[in-house]
Order: sequence, then structure tokens, then C-alpha cells
Amino acid sequence: MKLKKKITLLSVAVALCCGGALAAETGAIAEPASKPWMDARKNPAERAELAVRAMTLDEKLKLVYGYLGADMESKKHKRPAEAHVQSAGFVYGVPRLGIPHLRESDAGIGVASQAGPDARPATALPSGLNTAATWDVQTAYAGGAMIGAEARGYGFNVLLAGGVNLMREPRNGRNFEYGGEDPLLAGKMVGAQIRGIQSNRVISTLKHYALNDQESGRTTLNVKIDDQSARMSDLLALQIANEEGKPGSVMCSYNRVNGAYACENSYLLTEVLKQDWGFKGWVMSDWGALHSTIPAANAGLDQQSGFPFDLADYFAAPLKEAVLNGWVPQARLDDMARRIVHAMFEHGVVDQPVVAAPEKIDFKAHAAVSLKDAQEGMVLLKNQGDILPLKKDVKRVAVIGGYADKGVLAGGGSSLVYPAGGNAVPGLEPKSWPGPVMVYPSPPLKAIQQRLPHAVVTFHDGSDPAAAAKLAREADVALVFATQWTGEAMDVPDLSLPNKQDALIAAVASANSKTVVVLETGGPVTMPWLAKAPAVLEAWYPGTSGGEAIASVLFGEVNPSGHLPATYPASEAQLPRPVLDGYPHVEDKRFDVDYHEGAAVGYKWFDLKGHKPLFPFGHGLSYTQFALADLNAGVKDGVLRAAFSVKNTGKVAGKEVAQLYVAPVSTRWEAPKRLVGFHKADVKPGAAAKVVLSVDPRLLAMYDSATKTWKVAGGDYKVILAADAGGSEAASQVVHLEAAEYDVNGKPLRAAPRQ
Repeated sequence: MKLKKKITLLSVAVALCCGGALAAETGAIAEPASKPWMDARKNPAERAELAVRAMTLDEKLKLVYGYLGADMESKKHKRPAEAHVQSAGFVYGVPRLGIPHLRESDAGIGVASQAGPDARPATALPSGLNTAATWDVQTAYAGGAMIGAEARGYGFNVLLAGGVNLMREPRNGRNFEYGGEDPLLAGKMVGAQIRGIQSNRVISTLKHYALNDQESGRTTLNVKIDDQSARMSDLLALQIANEEGKPGSVMCSYNRVNGAYACENSYLLTEVLKQDWGFKGWVMSDWGALHSTIPAANAGLDQQSGFPFDLADYFAAPLKEAVLNGWVPQARLDDMARRIVHAMFEHGVVDQPVVAAPEKIDFKAHAAVSLKDAQEGMVLLKNQGDILPLKKDVKRVAVIGGYADKGVLAGGGSSLVYPAGGNAVPGLEPKSWPGPVMVYPSPPLKAIQQRLPHAVVTFHDGSDPAAAAKLAREADVALVFATQWTGEAMDVPDLSLPNKQDALIAAVASANSKTVVVLETGGPVTMPWLAKAPAVLEAWYPGTSGGEAIASVLFGEVNPSGHLPATYPASEAQLPRPVLDGYPHVEDKRFDVDYHEGAAVGYKWFDLKGHKPLFPFGHGLSYTQFALADLNAGVKDGVLRAAFSVKNTGKVAGKEVAQLYVAPVSTRWEAPKRLVGFHKADVKPGAAAKVVLSVDPRLLAMYDSATKTWKVAGGDYKVILAADAGGSEAASQVVHLEAAEYDVNGKPLRAAPRQ
């Protein structure tokens, strides 16, 4: 017995020393006598190194392999018993070392789940575009903090959030999850949301890395773009979000970039993300985005996610074989595991492990967060004749279309949040993925009726335009609700409202000169009826409290202050690709998407080509008036700063988004001007807010791929203060910048000699 005991102890020692191959065979893994990596006084890097040294080979391999957390009809998949039902993913931790399991939920808008007996009723924020339209980082942070708190209450410690893909393609079915078309705005807003999520001691991802800007053919398309353009557009947005949010993980995308799949693209994963940006966390694959073992691991992918969506369990037995045979170095596997536990230590997942307590979730407080987000982000696009706000003494109101008697629309796909009370309009097509089409039970009709107890408020579903027009003709005011459902894994064929709603709006507007159109859309739409409709409110997908939010803005209880995070084209002909590449998609067909516009995305493209949009980037009206003035721009210590005032010249309190653009005078950029700063000011009537903004030098520079530096050309630059990108300048000033050079992260290297 003594000899046998000695052999067993020796086996354990050898296993721990040699990476666990023997321990995997014997199953004899001892509890360590001490756990120095659990000392919270040590920094995350030191703790991660100590923890990985104590792991066996098989323990490291478990960390880099993720399962789908939900049940599905597949012989090759069985949900791990430890996984939460209806969850996106599950990864085994190392319990003997104090490393908890990772339980993952989709969470771009809220804690996601689908209908069914195991559905988790959760709070849905408005769409990501709505949050971006607030132009308010504090609102974005609060929304993220709400999602993180709710996720923690449900027992999740990794959230698949942080979507920041730029809107190169306004027909993209997933635009509603993201932050719009400008890298500064998208990066700042999504970064703030990530920071809010992680304030709850849970991990957020940043996704989808990179250039996953359309859904048609997303698993087969190849994006063609030069490095300079990528660094100054999509990658810059991700870089800023990474700096602002410090996410624990980055999710690589489905598409190929310049020939290589994003999840086995060494340039993106290792060179840009880990070396240039200094990212310390781990890279997980999107569900079904992995295509190899050795190329992906050696390129910088750290974790396979959501098996069985991939064709094979690439990071399970095949990865072990590759490591044992030296095809994937042991050091690479150690780095993969180290990055995962580094993020877990850095963000409190180990020290403050999640314990599910759904009964402690404050749904009432969370609904208020969603309500405020919706109110801050709704954009008043048009208000001719001051039709809005509605008067409380109105006698007859026609409410038409958009399921306004039942609730408000949500976007489809993995981000879908299941609401308390269930789907208000079940059975809409498509019923299957990326459906079901969800209508949150927050009916605008009810909220409108509550504000007009003595008026006759009548609803018509809009299915018969002639009948709807007759109802509108008999009313004092007509409110038309128009919807555009979009979802993951699909794009819309064009920017028109579906189901003949354009004809419905035109008929109602012709019948009643006081017609207000409320849009619930996943992004920009065209408006052939715009000349007939005096008022238009973009309400996006307004979330859990959407009906109440819409009514509060319509009646002026909340002064609208949202500004567009994306350009609304007059037609598809104005886009870089008037016809969507790969639509309709043929399964498994590979094709290229050439981003010939380079870094000239959105308003930059419209400026470059001289196109007049339907509504410009940054546009948004208010029930009051503002004056942007007193611009004073200058350079101090090599940094461009601008001071100005925002004065409320109207009669009611309101918020204005002051936007700072810069246009080169003596040099050329990819476009005539760039957004370099913004500030949302809350100002009372007659008062003024003083604002000072500093400009990130990367926004004044051209990226040089050969030296990996940002280079500011010496010369004159026009600083423009405006309320949108449409060319109406409130004030401007020319400043001179000396030539300067900055490293890949925007840190000063040296001042260049004058040109």
C-alpha cells in the first residue's frame, strides 16, 4: 500500500510538472496546498501566470473550448448539465484551482433568451442605434450597467455584447445592434456600454472583429480593403471602444478579410489586436466562425465557442493532438489559457463569483433605465408647423398601424430579449430564426389614451389604406406607426418600408394635414411621402418601455434630443454599392465585397461625392431652439482644443448635441471633413452651457501602414461647430497644425519639422 501511494503521488507530481498528460490518463489530480493566484493583492498578469503554471494540459484545453448552452436537435451536441438553459455558451473552468465556469449570454440589448418554458423575462434596452443616437456616454454606461446587473442576477459572468461594426451598409439586418457610421461616436458609445456592463464584475466582449458589415453571405464573403482605410474606419471604431471599455474578450467574426477568415487571421488577431493595441484578454470565435485547428490557434484565436455550430470540435481533441505533436506550441496553449484567466482576474469573475439570484433583480428600476435611453435617443426628424408636441386639448386622434395597440417592435436574432408578459403579437412571420418577430407589450395606444382621457382615440391596424385615410380625415390629428423588422443573418433588400406602408402613410397624410409618422425601424429608411407628412419621429426599436417613451416625447413631457448616428440616404443610388453584394445569398457561395470607398464611410462618402441625403448624420430637432456660438479653437501642447457655448434661445428646457468637425484646408483626407468631438448639453431657456473639447490626434491624421504611425500633416485646418454634418455651420475657425507623428495608439512620438 505504501509503495502504491508513493507511485500515485509521483504520478500527480509528474502530471502537474509536465502539463497534465499523465494526469489525464490516471485522473489523479490533487488539490494544491496553496493557491497564490487567489491573492487579490497581486496584479492580474501575475495571478494568471501562476494559475496557468498549476494547470494540467487537459485543464488548459477545457478553458479554450466552449459549448452551446442551449439544447438543440443535434446528435453531436448535448448541453452540459452545468450550463444555464437557453444560454449562448458554457466553458468549463478549473474548480480545483478556484477558477469558475464561464456562463455566457447574448446581451447586446439585454439578457437574451427565446420564447418557451425556460425563457428568462428580462429588460430590453432600445436598439444600439437608439443608444448611439443619444450621443450621451452616461446614458450608454447606465444601459450597460443595467444589463450587467441583470445578467449577474441570472447567473451569467460573460456577456456577448459590445457590437461596434460600422454602418457601411444601411441594409444590414444587424445594424440595430451597433453604434452607427462614425468611428468616434460608435467607439465612445459602445465603449461606455462595455464599461457599464463590466462594472458588475462580469466580462463583456467587443464584437464582431472585424469588418462584419453585412449579413448576406456573412460566413462566405471576403472583404477587400487596404490597411490604411481599415485602420481609419472600422478598426479605429473597435480600437476606441477597446480603449474606452477595456473588454475582457473580443469576438472574431464570420467573414474573411483580404482572403483569411477573421478567426484565423493572424494580422487581425495577433498583430493588430494583441501587439499593436496591447489587448490582454482573450479572443473567442463567433458561433460557427471557426474553420481550422492549427491555423486558427497559431494565428491568435484563444477559444472556440458554441460547439456544435462549427463543423468540427477543432479546439477539443484535434487541438490536444496538435499540442502534443508540436504543431501548436505548448507556449501558445499556455497563452490562450493565460489570457482567459487574466480577464477573469482583471474583471472580478474569480474574486466575486456570480451567484444566481433572479429574485433580487430590480426590474422596475431597470425599466426606468430603458425608458430614459429610449427618450434620449428618439430623433425628431421633421416638425413642420410645430405639429409636435401634441396638445392635451385635442378632441379626436386616429392611431394607425404598427401594432400600436399591442406594443413596440424589437429586432431579431441572437440579441432578442424575452419580455415579461411575452410576445404581444405572437405568430408573425418569420416564426423561426432569426425570428420570432417580437412585439414588446408596451402599447403606444394605451399611453396616448392615458394622456387624453377626454378625447376620442381610435385605432386602425392600417391593413386597409382607404379605411385608415377615412379615419384620419375625421380626426384632428393622425398618428401613423410604421415598422421595419430586421434581424441577424439577413439583410433587407432595399430601404423602403415593407408591406406597402409607404402607400399607407401617403394616403393618411393626404387625408389629414396634421399627420405624425412614428418610425420603428432597424436603421435608415427612404420616405417618398415626406413632403406630405409634417412631422416624423424616429423611435427605432424602443425597448421594454417603448410605448411610454414614444408618448412622453409626442406630448412634450420629454423634449426630443436624439441626433442621427447614421446618414439617411435619399435613395440606394447614393450608396457606394447601390446593389447589395451577395443578395439574395446562395448558400456556400463565396464572393468578394470591395470596400472601394475606403475610410469614407457614411457622411464622409456623401460629402466626398456631393450627395444630398434625406437627413444628414447628426441631424435632430427639438421643441426649443439653440444657438451654437463663441467658438475659440487653438493648439496647446500639440493638442487641438475648442471651446464654445450652447445657448437655449427657446422657451422650454432641452438638450442639444453640439458637434465638432474638422476639414483640412491645405492637405487632403479620405473625405472633406471628420467628426472630432461632440457634447450633449442640457440647457434651460435663456441659459448657456460652456463646453471645452480636446481632439484625439488620430482624428486629424492619416494612418501610415509602413511605419504604423498616425501622421498629421502640417498646415491649416478648418474647425467647424455644427448641429449636424449637413453643411450648416454655426461657427468656424481656421487653425494651423504643425506636422506631428503619433504611434499606433495615438501617443506622441515627435513633432515633425514644419512643412
